[in-house]
Amino acid sequence: MSELLSWLRAPATDRGIRFLSASGEWELWPYDRLAALARRTAGALTAAGVRPGDVVAVVEPTGPHFVGLLFGTLLAGGAVAPLPPPTTFTDRQRYAAHLRAALDATGPALVVCDRDAAARVAPAATAPLITTEALLGLAGSRPATGETGADGPPPSAPALVQCTSGTTGPVRAVRVPARALAANTSAIRAWLEMTPGDPTASWLPVHHDMGLVGCLITPVITGSDLWLMSPADFVRRPLRYLECFGRHGARLTAMPAFGLDHISRRVRPEALAGMDFSAWRAVIVGAERVTPQCLERFVSLCAPHGLPREALLPAYGLAEATLAVTGLPLRTGWQAAPAPGAGLNQVEPGQVGPGQVEPDQVGPGVAVVGCGRPLGDTRVSVVDDAGSPVRDGEPGEIVVAGSGVAVGGGRIRTGDAGFLRDGQLHVLGRLGDSLKVRGRPVFAEDLDAALVAALDVPAGRVATVLGGGDTAVVVFERPRPEWLPAAPRLLRPYLDGVRVLALDVPVGTVPRTTSGKPRRRELWQAYVRGQLA
Repeated sequence: MSELLSWLRAPATDRGIRFLSASGEWELWPYDRLAALARRTAGALTAAGVRPGDVVAVVEPTGPHFVGLLFGTLLAGGAVAPLPPPTTFTDRQRYAAHLRAALDATGPALVVCDRDAAARVAPAATAPLITTEALLGLAGSRPATGETGADGPPPSAPALVQCTSGTTGPVRAVRVPARALAANTSAIRAWLEMTPGDPTASWLPVHHDMGLVGCLITPVITGSDLWLMSPADFVRRPLRYLECFGRHGARLTAMPAFGLDHISRRVRPEALAGMDFSAWRAVIVGAERVTPQCLERFVSLCAPHGLPREALLPAYGLAEATLAVTGLPLRTGWQAAPAPGAGLNQVEPGQVGPGQVEPDQVGPGVAVVGCGRPLGDTRVSVVDDAGSPVRDGEPGEIVVAGSGVAVGGGRIRTGDAGFLRDGQLHVLGRLGDSLKVRGRPVFAEDLDAALVAALDVPAGRVATVLGGGDTAVVVFERPRPEWLPAAPRLLRPYLDGVRVLALDVPVGTVPRTTSGKPRRRELWQAYVRGQLA
């Protein structure tokens, strides 16, 4: 049996996954019960015609059925393509288009979905579709253990088919070999010093690489307790998430920066009375640009209750590399370094220490939080347009190599811009989301960060697009009156000579990936078509 499935041999009876139910109560599924469900699902998939090497598309919300389908598919020798359920999209047409593109890209032999989602999934499915409930009904004709004759996919065969987030183009499928998945989860476990006694808690979507690999597969194969809630529950009740750490003893988690921002804005300090965060060892922060202000606000909220500042671990990863690429080592403390390029308030290396940033620092010299060093056997370099390595501190395209890389012969040019300083990676943004102003690259993420810091804009309510050489469009969802006139003035240090338009749009206008990133190219096209008036 493969390393990914070895937990099925002797699953724990006293540890497992706690799912937040619709009634607001935590429901414990011990690992022995989840193992039985995975074996039963494997048998049902085989009865439904799934063969080793087939791709099974899984459209399920966070819950025990998703876990059973994930490991049951692997046990049957197949590859899992986790796709978002309808509840992750507010726009029905946008969801239908995304799902159709994802199914075309992943090419499943079978589509399995939650019964409540079947009506919205069926029109997009080109492969046979079956509800989870109907699938499990097929297991009655097979042994309850789900003995399929398979021990999981071979090391070189795909175990996961992950869809890229689609920030700069159409959805693409990344086939992650079993050996790459095993290597990446092993690197994460070593990085965080994970043991069965280290509980994890997560609200991340289980169809996204950070939630799937980092906060579900890795804790399960470690055999540690896990607290899982849906993204919608987190948005409504972030305090319930913090209780996992302050009252129930969870120690490890991961989230994009906007998750920290949501907690800092929605949770009042007095609501944390009686909580103890002193055992909280790791808060991995990745998936998008991380600002010093975001980290500081979260620390200010939770440090009075014992959260160590060193627990915040900025990181960098992408689906093409399974998940994790770099991460800040434990117990070291995050640092911010000035972005390359001359500009206002430029600071020198070493002037910005752990967790510190000049309060008035805005403009092209804005500090960028370091995302740590390569994990496991991963190798990271930064290259110029010709593919040649640049000097330390110079910006360029991030290139990743190592056993966790799923595509490109173990090496991939990521399309992300960044720079290395003293071996630590600093991420600037997507190359496709930038323009050159007087010979200097300017990134949309820089502009978003400047507005968030200067105007106290919630990160999810602003997105800047740089679609033309002479125009930048700043889109505010439900802005305060002062934001619109202030934006052009605040961005002038970045965009000398570029026209800046600030637009007031309704909430939900900015198209986003399933991980919450703005689809800036799609937003620019909407502006060009006159749909953002």
